[in-house]
Amino acid sequence: METVAATPKYNLSEEQEKKLILREYRALLRSLKPKLKPGDKELVRHAFEMAADAHKTMRRKSGEPYILHPLAVAQICVEEIGLGVRSTICALMHDTVEDTDISLEDVQREFGTEIARIVDGLTKISNVIDINASQQAENFKKILLTLTDDPRVILIKLADRLHNMRTMESMKREKQLKISSETVYVYAPLAHRMGLYNIKTEMEDLSMKYLEPDTYKEIARKLAETKRERTRYINEFIRPLKEKLEKAHYNFEIYGRPKSIHSIWNKMKKKGVTFEEVYDLFAIRILLNAPPEQEKKECWGIYSIITDEYTPSPERLRDWLSNPKSNGYEALHTTVMGPQGKWVEVQIRSKRMNEIAEKGLAAHWKYKEETTDESRFDKWFHQIREVLNTQDTDTVDFLQDFKTSFLAEEIYVYTPKGDVKMLPVNSTALDFAFSIHSAVGSTCIGAKVNHKLVPISHKLRSGDQIEIITSNKQKPNEDWLNFVVTAKAKTKIKDALKEEKRRIADDGKGFTQRKMEGVGAAFNQHNIDIVTNFYKLSSSLDLFYRVAVKTIDLKELKDFTVIGDKLEPPRPVKLLPEIKNEPAALPKKDAELIIFGESSDKIVYNLANCCKPIPGDDVFGFVTTGKGLTIHRTNCPNAAKLMANYGHRVVKTKWAKNKEISFLTGLKIVGLDDVGVIHKITNLISGEMKINIAALTVEAKEGIFMGNIRIFVHDKEELEDLVERLLKLGGIQSVDRYDTDKE
Repeated sequence: METVAATPKYNLSEEQEKKLILREYRALLRSLKPKLKPGDKELVRHAFEMAADAHKTMRRKSGEPYILHPLAVAQICVEEIGLGVRSTICALMHDTVEDTDISLEDVQREFGTEIARIVDGLTKISNVIDINASQQAENFKKILLTLTDDPRVILIKLADRLHNMRTMESMKREKQLKISSETVYVYAPLAHRMGLYNIKTEMEDLSMKYLEPDTYKEIARKLAETKRERTRYINEFIRPLKEKLEKAHYNFEIYGRPKSIHSIWNKMKKKGVTFEEVYDLFAIRILLNAPPEQEKKECWGIYSIITDEYTPSPERLRDWLSNPKSNGYEALHTTVMGPQGKWVEVQIRSKRMNEIAEKGLAAHWKYKEETTDESRFDKWFHQIREVLNTQDTDTVDFLQDFKTSFLAEEIYVYTPKGDVKMLPVNSTALDFAFSIHSAVGSTCIGAKVNHKLVPISHKLRSGDQIEIITSNKQKPNEDWLNFVVTAKAKTKIKDALKEEKRRIADDGKGFTQRKMEGVGAAFNQHNIDIVTNFYKLSSSLDLFYRVAVKTIDLKELKDFTVIGDKLEPPRPVKLLPEIKNEPAALPKKDAELIIFGESSDKIVYNLANCCKPIPGDDVFGFVTTGKGLTIHRTNCPNAAKLMANYGHRVVKTKWAKNKEISFLTGLKIVGLDDVGVIHKITNLISGEMKINIAALTVEAKEGIFMGNIRIFVHDKEELEDLVERLLKLGGIQSVDRYDTDKE
C-alpha cells in the first residue's frame, strides 16, 4: 500500500532514500578528509549511524528523511565554516538529545565530555519555548552563555539555522515569517560578528525572500538582466589594473563579485534611490599571495597602483589592516571612480585575510597559534562574559542591548595615555567612562574629547582621545539610560538606580509598618504581599518606594478586614470596567485566516500606525494585550523585532476585496517645479481616478518641488496604478509611499 505522508514534491522509494543518505554521508567524509586523524573516521561513522538510527522514523516537513538535515548541517560546518571532526560529530548529533531517545549521558559515554557539552549547549538553544518575550531573550542569553563557553556551539547553531532557511518552502507562511524575522534580527548579525560574511549575506537574502518576496524577485530579475553589461564593465575596469600589477610582479587574483540582494535593497532604502542609481552593485576583490610579514606593505603597494589608475573617494577609504575589526576581519577597502563615471568599491586582502573573512572564527583559531597577542575576538568574548555574569532579572531589554553593544560595528578611541579602547558605534563619553571602570562611570560629569570640553552624552567617533572628568557629588540618574549603548554601562546604571530606590524605599517601609499595625494587622510577608497585590504592584520594593515618594498614601487600608492579624482585601464592587479591556476573542493559532472586509465585524482589529497597511499589502496580525489584533505590513520597520521576539503572537491574515472601505495613505512626490504641475497631479488624482485627497502640502525651492499628498485608497492595486500614472506625467522624478503618521 502506498503511503501519502510525503508531499507530492518528494517521492523516493526506500531503496533510493538509502542511496541518497549514503551519498550525502560520503560527501561529508570527502570534505573532512584533510582533517581526519587515525580513528576519526570510525568516530564519525559511529555518530552518523547513531543519529540515523535515532531519527529513522522521522521526516521533515518536505517528506524527506530527517537524517538528511543533520548531515547537511555537518557539511555546512566543514565546507563553509571550516570546522573539524569534533564539530562534525556534534552537528550529526545536534537534534538527538532533544528529539529522540538518546540521552546526554549516552552521548557522553560514546564520545566524551567535550562533545556532550557542545550537544548540551545546542539542545539548550533549541528549546525555545514561546511563552513571552523575556523567554525568548532568556534563550538568547543561554545561547551567549554557551557561546562564550565554547564558540563551536554558536557556529553549529548558525549552520543549523542556515540549512533551515535554505529548506523552508514546505513550512506554513507564519512560520516562515517568524523564522526569517528571527534570522535577520539575531542570527545574521551574529554570523557577521563571528566573521562569517558569506553566511550572513545568504541569511539576509533568504530572509528577504520570505519577508519581502516581491522586492526580492524584482531585484533578482534586474540583477540577472544587467549581468552581461556588468561583466563587460568589470573586465574593462580590471584590464589596466591587471597589467600594472603583473608588471610590478605581484602574485594575485582579481575578480568582480556582485553585492547581495539584501544589501542592494538596504542601499536603495537608505539613500532613497532606484535600482538603476545604486552605483556599487558589485565590488572588485584583489587577493594577494604574500608571506605574513609582507602582507601589509604589499596591500598598500596595490592600493597605490589602483589610485594611480583611478581617482579614489577620500572619505571612502577603510583601513582594517592597521585596526582589524573585533571579529578578526582585515582588509583595505577603497571606492574609486571607474570608467563611464561609475563608482566602484575595491577590496584588497591577502589569502590569509580572505580565509578569515570567509570562515571567520574557525580560521581565526587556526592562525591563533601563530600570534601571542590577545586578539580582539578574545576581548570581545571577555566583554560578553562580563555582561552575562552581572545578570539582571529583566531580560526583555537584553536582546536590544546585546544588539547595540555587541553586534554593531565598532569604533576605536584612545585614553589620555594612548591606550586603545574598542566601543560599539554610537557610544558616548559616558559609555567610555564605564568601560574604564564602573566607579569612573558613576561619578562622570563631563569629558574632554581631543582636549575640548563636551557633555557626557557626546557621541564619540573613531580616533577620538577622551579624558573623563569626575566629581564625588555626581550619581547616576534615569536619563543616563537614554544615552548609553553599551550593555556594561546600562547594567551598572540600573544597579545604581535600584540601590537608590532601595534606600528611599526603606523610609516607606517604616511608614507602611506603622499604618498596618495601626489597623491591627501584623507587619509580615503575607500582609505585605496582600497590600502589594491590592495596588497591582510587582514587588514590595515598589510598594515601599511609592509610599516613600507619596504616590500611595495607604488610605485604603481602612477598607481592609483584619482576621486575627491577617489582612483581607476589600471585595471589588463592580467588574465592568475590567471586562472592557479584555482583548477581543482571538482566533486559535491555526484558525481560519482572518479575512478583512466581509467578516471584519467578527474580530476587533486596528491598523498599525507605524506602517499604515492598506488592502493588498503583505500583512500579519499581531496580538496586543488589551487591544485585540493590530495589523502590520511584513516590511514594517518594527516587524522583524515583533516576529523575532513575540513569534507566538503572530496570526496570519489576508485581505478580502472590499471596495466600500477606504484607507488613508500618503505619497511623496518629487519633480521639476513647472507651471501647472500641481494642477496636473490633482487633476489626475481627483478628476480622472476619483480618489479622495485628504491633504496636500507642496514646497518648491530652486527649481525642485516636493509634494506630500494624503489620499484615501481602497487597496494596494489602486495605489500602484496611481503611482504608475503619476510617474508618466512629465517632470515627475519619483513617487514614494510614506507612512502618514510621520507627518
